[in-house]
Amino acid sequence: MDLIGIIMSAGKASVNVALYTLIPIMVVMLIIMRYLENRGILDRIVHLMTPLLRPFGVTGMAIFALIQLNFVSFAAPLAALAVMEKRGISDRHIAAALAMLFAMGQGNVFYPLIPYGLHMGAAVAISIVGGLCASALTWHVVGRKLSSATLARDEDELMQEKSNTGLIAIINGAGADAIRLSLGSVPMLILSLTVVGILTQAGAIDALTRALTPLLNWLAIPTVFVLPALTKCLAGGTAYFGVLSDLIHKGMVNVHQINASAGLLIQTFDLPGVGIFLGLAPRFVRLFRFVIPGVIVGIALRAALHMWIF
Repeated sequence: MDLIGIIMSAGKASVNVALYTLIPIMVVMLIIMRYLENRGILDRIVHLMTPLLRPFGVTGMAIFALIQLNFVSFAAPLAALAVMEKRGISDRHIAAALAMLFAMGQGNVFYPLIPYGLHMGAAVAISIVGGLCASALTWHVVGRKLSSATLARDEDELMQEKSNTGLIAIINGAGADAIRLSLGSVPMLILSLTVVGILTQAGAIDALTRALTPLLNWLAIPTVFVLPALTKCLAGGTAYFGVLSDLIHKGMVNVHQINASAGLLIQTFDLPGVGIFLGLAPRFVRLFRFVIPGVIVGIALRAALHMWIF
């Protein structure tokens, strides 16, 4: 086994993904989001959406987190969740928000896949539907006995106050944050692709594929998705995109398969996502068991809708 060659190949692929895909897209999208936030447009959107989404158990900053996750990245809602915890938002609202976020897709995977044929509008719409299904199930069924009393300030406030920051400052600040987020994914991406390369050369991926082939054939799922699915579960969305883009370049995955699989494989319910979100507060860990059923149902709904539509 050529360990050094695997590491070098993983490093090259990771840097290419970060420099030529993630950074350009993240810079533009984060600048747009920061500009809309600074001008109070997101604030108005949140207040308009709150009456519509309140029956799903989603209000205030949870709506802001919904927008950030789908249009920026999986890391964008972390600050909103942290402020929700600081302000004493109720257990029931926190559980609904976590279920929603775990079940939805993230912008840092949606956007890079657009050049490869992902239907962005449908992907985001289905992502929101799945997220709201997860939050509603958590709010009305699984977490109905949780406390719904907020301990501090009104949750309908946005986590950041509007300011009169100039356009140049917005561009520079958002650009710096986008570059930091994109480059911050490189170490995990290198490590995950190295592990995947080792498993591939050791024959573990082929053995797993052969073992799962009868089940996958019965479900009409291409066996080529064993590798990206395993990568997704162990290393998260960015690593999944790195592996999937390589398979696309090799002609092993087509546009139809990209769209059909997006509902199941583009979400934040993986080991890195769960670890990062639950690491924000001990209360999130305690509520996690109430979140899981809603997340599973939300992702299953998204998967079914993508396979039915595409």
